Amino acid sequence: MITDRESPNFSARPPGFDIDLLILHYTGMGSAQAAIDRLCDPEAKVSAHYLIDEDGTVHRLVTEDKTAWHAGQSCWEGKIGMNQRSIGIELVNPGHEHGYRDFPEAQMAALESLALDILGRHPIPRRQVLGHSDIAPMRKDDPGELFPWERFSRKGIGLWPQHVDLEPVSGTVREIQNALRSIGYCIPVDGQDSPVYRAILKAFQRHWRPSRVDGSADKETRTMIAAVQVAVQADMAATPPKAGVCDH
Repeated sequence: MITDRESPNFSARPPGFDIDLLILHYTGMGSAQAAIDRLCDPEAKVSAHYLIDEDGTVHRLVTEDKTAWHAGQSCWEGKIGMNQRSIGIELVNPGHEHGYRDFPEAQMAALESLALDILGRHPIPRRQVLGHSDIAPMRKDDPGELFPWERFSRKGIGLWPQHVDLEPVSGTVREIQNALRSIGYCIPVDGQDSPVYRAILKAFQRHWRPSRVDGSADKETRTMIAAVQVAVQADMAATPPKAGVCDH
């Protein structure tokens, strides 16, 4: 069951955009009510299409035909501004700053049901079910390393590599940058071990190597990068991208 609580923080979706991303967040606040109040506050200028409480209650804040303001400054596959082409779901969780904790089963079950419904309505490739930290790695950590991405991929929600017994990506910074870029991360390929490079490595680890999020390109991380590359390529072959209008 979905409860409607309309947020004023939305805009029209411009013509020429398919909804082709599903972005998952955590609220980073102390309670569901505090998060709803903020997402419905016109002064805050933020929102999401849905919010799921820890008990599994689903709140619809913005209808899917409208643009919710959840992604902020963001980039994926070389395109900027993910709001116009995405659906955003907030998961009630205090987040890293306020006592990050596991996502309860009731919440995960509700997310599974909602996400499958959304994927049935919109042409969202598996590789484009992402975390906020994937599309805004310099600013965001959510939904974080406790989110069970592998579990959801088994239900067809998101991408997880089937084979991890591959040769790791080369250890040079430039080769790692190229590999991360091929997955979708908006990373400069300059060979520089910079704060941007480290932040994107952390974002990758939060999603695909959550056992240690340290921004270090160790062998396990580089092996998983190679495995995700293969999975992304297979998903692209199965769901070729449509030509369309670029975001700005």
